[in-house]
Amino acid sequence: MTAALLSAADLAVFDQQLTATDRMLARQFPGDDGSRQPVHTVYVPADTYTSDLPRRWGAAAQAAIAEQGGIDAVLRSLQVPEAFAPDVARLVTTKLEREPIEDLRLDFEDGYGDRGRATEDADVCAAAKRLAAAHAEGSAPAFFGIRCKCFEAATRQRGIRSLDLFLSTLLDAGDLPDGLVLTLPKVSTVAQVEVMVQICRRFEEHFGLTPGRLRFEVQVETPQLILGPNGSSPLASAIHVAEGRVSGLHYGTYDYSASLGIAAAYQSMEHPAADHAKQVMLVAAAQTGVRLSDGSTNILPVGDAQAVDSAWQLSARLTRRSLERGYYQGWDLHPAQLVPRFIANTLFYREGFASATTRLDNYLRGVESAVMDEPATARALAAFVARGLACGAVTADEITATGIETGALVALAHPRFDATQESA
Repeated sequence: MTAALLSAADLAVFDQQLTATDRMLARQFPGDDGSRQPVHTVYVPADTYTSDLPRRWGAAAQAAIAEQGGIDAVLRSLQVPEAFAPDVARLVTTKLEREPIEDLRLDFEDGYGDRGRATEDADVCAAAKRLAAAHAEGSAPAFFGIRCKCFEAATRQRGIRSLDLFLSTLLDAGDLPDGLVLTLPKVSTVAQVEVMVQICRRFEEHFGLTPGRLRFEVQVETPQLILGPNGSSPLASAIHVAEGRVSGLHYGTYDYSASLGIAAAYQSMEHPAADHAKQVMLVAAAQTGVRLSDGSTNILPVGDAQAVDSAWQLSARLTRRSLERGYYQGWDLHPAQLVPRFIANTLFYREGFASATTRLDNYLRGVESAVMDEPATARALAAFVARGLACGAVTADEITATGIETGALVALAHPRFDATQESA
């Protein structure tokens, strides 16, 4: 047997040289933590929120289905294959009854406008109290929060004041809810993210919160965040300078398109400019644990039956397109948009379920098959099934019936989450 050239001492030197790299990768690219990601974010003007909003949206979505001839007719229109239609119908109907809104954002930016200092102060405090009360009584969505005005010069002080009043009001009412989400719109520089980090730290220090408790989403709505003045993308720096506080990147379809000078008629989630921005987001967020969300379509399902049907077909196609490109979340702005969102989402996971679980079972048992999956692909397959389970598109019983234990599924999909659970 030929002797190895490199000695144990050599290997120890190389380990020492790469220690800093190992620490950096562990700290800055920890991977997804396996916690639930909502499939959508619903935006409403902040002053319109009441605790029965989820119920009202669910009822409105079901009424829209009835007006279009019932769920079976809607599924045929959206070209859901007959083999999947009964399960999709059952699961979507249940979803609209039990959890029509997964993530709710009360908007103090574009959807609210400028109403003057006194009015916005009052509306911010009222919104925080309503959310706190809804959370206490169990009627709030799993995730909820506000979108303040952006940190550009014209709106910076107003945005920061609204954040201040919102968080202070929530904290005066008790502990911060686990599902709290803060959204910072129209981010154009790393410095704006740094200011948001400073604000979060100030609140944590003042109220005795655990460091890092406050996190926030960054809305990618300006070309300056995709390509900076020096020719590089500031987006990755915006993630890492926050040291784990950035929870998500949300693409803003229309602000971004308008900033590029794209004519209004051609502004779309599937414009090549949108695809470029979202691809940069995908790469910047990879392995950081930061979640991605696509934007919205401004074609609302309103009007006569033909107009609603056309809007639903567009929304379902765009939702599916986003899912196939690694964007598992999007925005909804109208109750009837829940229908194509949930249908497309449910069909996506159910269509891929049998193949994914078969390949996973073969991988876990070491069975030789026509498809030789590597560990990275196996993790992706497990993550796909885990997402389907989290959003209600597949059930735990269906997974168990394939012979795969849900614990093994989660451990494979999200090692970071599994380790956290083990140490809890």
